[in-house]
Amino acid sequence: MNKKAITISLAVCITVTGLSLIPVSGVMAQDKGRPELTLNGGSKGPVLLKHQLHQAVIQDCAVCHKDFEKKPGALDEAKKAGLLKAKQVMTKTCIACHKETKKAGKKSGPTNCNACHS
Repeated sequence: MNKKAITISLAVCITVTGLSLIPVSGVMAQDKGRPELTLNGGSKGPVLLKHQLHQAVIQDCAVCHKDFEKKPGALDEAKKAGLLKAKQVMTKTCIACHKETKKAGKKSGPTNCNACHS
């Protein structure tokens, strides 16, 4: 292979690699999921989560989804697999965030268990 062909091949490879590195986060941010989700709340009853409201306020899926996948039933699957303990997400993520938001003087979600469970 001559020098020109190698240079062109290298340029094509770099371009293709560069295009593959375009952040997927823009695509992910567009995936709004359902407006509301009903989560399994165990013996206290289901939890209605205003999903798109949380997305609009938090603007970073990883804040909530650091412990479980973005798919229906992911919380229950993670608990079944032993990756999450019961109440782990609700107390360490949801209620903690609501309390921190309230403490900052901003409008917040519920800060106790019974306010979410129906």
